[in-house]
Amino acid sequence: MTLKIGIDVGGTFTDFAVTRDGAEPAIFKSLSTPSDPSIAVVNGLTDIAAAQTPPQTLEAFAATIDTIVHGTTVTTNATLTHTGAKCGLLTTEGVRDALEMRRGIREEQYNNRYTNVKPLVPRYLRACIKGRLDRNGNEVTPLDLDQVRQAIALFKQDGVQAVSICFMNSFANPAHEQAAAKLVRQEMPGAYLSVSTDLLPSIRFYERISTTALNSYVGPKLNHYLDQLVGRLKGIGFHGLLLIMQSNGGVISPQLAREKAALTLLSGPAGGPGAGLFYVKPHNQDKCITTDMGGTSFEASVAVGSPMIKNDGEIARHKIALPMLDIHTIGAGGGSIGWLDEGGMLRMGPQSAGADPGPACYGKGGKLPATTDANVVLGYLDPNYFAGGKMKLDVGAARTAIETHIARPMGLSIEEAAAGMYRVACNNMAQGVREVTIKRGFDPREFPFIPAGGAGPIHSCLICEELEIPLQIVPRESSVLCAFGMLMSELKHDFVRTFVSKLDAVDWKKLTAMVDEMAAEGARQLTEERIPEARRRHDIKFDCRYIKQYHEVSFLVPRDLVAKGDAAAIARAFHAEHNRLYGYSLEAENPPIEIINVRVQSIGFTDKPSYRGDAWAGDDAASAVKGQRSMYIPETKKFAEVPVYDGHKMRFGNRIDGPAMIEQETTAIFVSAAYDCVVDALGSFAIYRKGREDLVQSCFAREEATA
Repeated sequence: MTLKIGIDVGGTFTDFAVTRDGAEPAIFKSLSTPSDPSIAVVNGLTDIAAAQTPPQTLEAFAATIDTIVHGTTVTTNATLTHTGAKCGLLTTEGVRDALEMRRGIREEQYNNRYTNVKPLVPRYLRACIKGRLDRNGNEVTPLDLDQVRQAIALFKQDGVQAVSICFMNSFANPAHEQAAAKLVRQEMPGAYLSVSTDLLPSIRFYERISTTALNSYVGPKLNHYLDQLVGRLKGIGFHGLLLIMQSNGGVISPQLAREKAALTLLSGPAGGPGAGLFYVKPHNQDKCITTDMGGTSFEASVAVGSPMIKNDGEIARHKIALPMLDIHTIGAGGGSIGWLDEGGMLRMGPQSAGADPGPACYGKGGKLPATTDANVVLGYLDPNYFAGGKMKLDVGAARTAIETHIARPMGLSIEEAAAGMYRVACNNMAQGVREVTIKRGFDPREFPFIPAGGAGPIHSCLICEELEIPLQIVPRESSVLCAFGMLMSELKHDFVRTFVSKLDAVDWKKLTAMVDEMAAEGARQLTEERIPEARRRHDIKFDCRYIKQYHEVSFLVPRDLVAKGDAAAIARAFHAEHNRLYGYSLEAENPPIEIINVRVQSIGFTDKPSYRGDAWAGDDAASAVKGQRSMYIPETKKFAEVPVYDGHKMRFGNRIDGPAMIEQETTAIFVSAAYDCVVDALGSFAIYRKGREDLVQSCFAREEATA
């Protein structure tokens, strides 16, 4: 049987989703090892091997693994913590300050004290090179190779680890960049090299130079990590296929990830949205809000038919113009630390206790109160059943931390302070969901809510209450949702070319040739990855705008419309997408539409693991009752005895009334007093507003048929 493992390395835990054909997925977690994340990977594989029937040695188990799909936060953390490589930059004379000037727009327009983000390349290592191309790629001034050599000498003298090359208008002609790159490869063979026209051959200089600099900044660190990971996997006898998750929701080979490290800047959470769509299908839904609350951060994203993609974004205030899933991240996790600001107001995060020392209740030396400490005090976590009983939580340490830093300064009881921490954390996460729904033109009340991560389902009812969301779907694999989603990902390669033209005056022959060239490059890469032609697809997108607009709208264009040169149909598609995004279009006024970029995404479809649905078991969940526990009820603001269910024993059709707690080894699901719960055909926990059984009617279909 095919054995595939998805691995998601987080800041606190490393998650594993293990699938075999015809079997239910198994989930595992191990504490992350920030100094060398590959250690946690091997630790987790060791635990998985020991859990086999019969138990196996690590080496024997590793030899049976067909595919590992791996998501990592190495590049993300390097950017967030400013621990990337020492970089040099070769750029056109006169524009070396573009990394600081950026687009000339102040992020906080009315804050005169707001300072720019520190550039990834210091000014003295940004070398100005004579040489100029016009916007059409014609050479105006020859490239000064002597200046390139002088810059390389400076880089070598100063211990530069990575070099970026980004010249003005090179998207129209890469010759100057390629000539400079040839010299860098000769003189600095050990340096990591990023060339803008290899990475992002498109218009807009700041976006291109920032993306290229980011690629160099994180490249050496990712290379080092992949060396460690590949070495450790080889050492334990793994000879299967290793794939790396990228920010656009697809997977790539480790070699391509090394060359284009910036593609992995949202690698960790990118598996979540696709998995969310999988779990809402039994409810006849093709859209969802997917969230992931881990130990350090909280991610939120929207999927409508497919995960939402954006062509530019920011990480740590640095612009990146590569296609990526539209995921919003905030510092709100189980390790988020509670603190009081100068005005005595309670805040949660973004500082995190991480994995070491962790929240105070971990008993590893942490003294500051975190969200997990509040959950212990409120009764949402059983201190003797955390991680299935593998890790005992210290309730006394949690209470002491909350009392010292929150309760006593605010004049509250420990329980009141913990409840305040819980509510603030939930409000922060609700605001994070608003960023990807209301601000994108979506009404969150119309979307099923998928809470994931070990801590997510404890907070989801309060988040949904805040946003008036009536339906939640909590997968059994919710604690490792991103790792699970990675196993459902396709191989994806993105290409972009600048093609500036009015839509009604396009040279269709030239545009078609450009599309064919990008598709051929995608086909070449998919051939190297052993994807047959029958399992490939090449999607075309145009970036268009109304003339004189500042931003473009990216939308799918069927290939037959390009082949026929059907400008009218393409214009209608543009108007429709503009209306969806912004609530209006100018279709009636019929203004000129301008193409800026043409994109191709080459997709290789991979084998997906198969899953068995639960057999109908009726609505009675009495056999899953573990007992009762006192816990905080947000609706009444009081503690009450609440039934606790063993989630592993609940089956299709089982129903419970809130308030209730459902416990699994790697997560706990709090059903508040405003909600009820039923188990669906995939074994997921469908949590719905009381009285809204219509939202989960498919879960009762078997019952009605046999009535």
